[in-house]
Amino acid sequence: MVNDPRLLVVNTSNFESPKSRSKPTQRTHSETPGSNRILSYSNNWYKMAAAAAPPAYFSINERVLCYHGPLIYEAKVLKTETWDMTNTKLGTIGQHFFVHYKGWKQTWDEWVHPTRLLKLNESNIALQKSLQQANAAATASAASTSASRTGAAGGLVGSSRGHIKDGGRSGRKDGGSRGTKRGREEDDSSKRPEMKLTVPETLKALLVDDWENLRDPTTLLPTIIAGLQTYFDRALGANLLYRFERPQYAEMRRRYVTGPTVIVGQEKEMSSVYGAEHLLRMLVSLPQMVASSTMDPESVALVRDYVNELMVWMVTERGRIFIGEYESASVAYQNISRS
Repeated sequence: MVNDPRLLVVNTSNFESPKSRSKPTQRTHSETPGSNRILSYSNNWYKMAAAAAPPAYFSINERVLCYHGPLIYEAKVLKTETWDMTNTKLGTIGQHFFVHYKGWKQTWDEWVHPTRLLKLNESNIALQKSLQQANAAATASAASTSASRTGAAGGLVGSSRGHIKDGGRSGRKDGGSRGTKRGREEDDSSKRPEMKLTVPETLKALLVDDWENLRDPTTLLPTIIAGLQTYFDRALGANLLYRFERPQYAEMRRRYVTGPTVIVGQEKEMSSVYGAEHLLRMLVSLPQMVASSTMDPESVALVRDYVNELMVWMVTERGRIFIGEYESASVAYQNISRS
């Protein structure tokens, strides 16, 4: 019942991304003619380039540029497959590449046809920047046009409302004062100080690299282990014990945490006392624990993947980490547990 555990036990509260950019989308921006031209240009460009030149070879872990909608994003090739009509996932055949967009969540990872990929070199980076500039210009033009139309419509509505107010409620004493007060409050809020920073592209890239490095298994695994240990220590006494085991738990707490012989600063957490049997109880209860937490979907996916690997490891090492035979409890202990 109690044994030396080998807990690979995830503080998931720090799984926040430092990026604040908007997500890449599949939209064609059909509402703005300028964006249509950008998308048409970019789509036609890589189709013509693919037809004019033999497909470039891309290797696993290679950094590349990848078309996504009207723009180009830096990405990394994670794996490759060759499809025919029996196993195609996109309706196309031949070699395809599974890519991860740098700086974006794993939910954006996708299979792409090689015509969407470009080598990461100076000429293609220049093409990427030119498409970004053209898209920004088209977006700004569309926004200014929309704003001017909204302003004109608002002016007409305001004029008609003002006419009704003057004609129908001019005799009301508090009408003018209320309108003046509301206008003053709106003016005050519009004067709140704003600070806009121009973050150099080099520093933006460092923020992205910082986030990518935090996702590296050598960095992430210790955090997940610590988090699982925390979950275990908090859940053991409340949720993981049978009634028969509670007297033993109280004794373990006195022996290693609260007892008079325990030296301050040398207390032991229960995750260093209990073993694989109780860890397994926690793992199968983990979905319910996570459901009541505030973890974001990406953090949940990361924990799920590592816990699945942990359970595979537990199967492999079951002869070493699980107890083969249980000790029989004494009559005195059985009487205590029933009381």
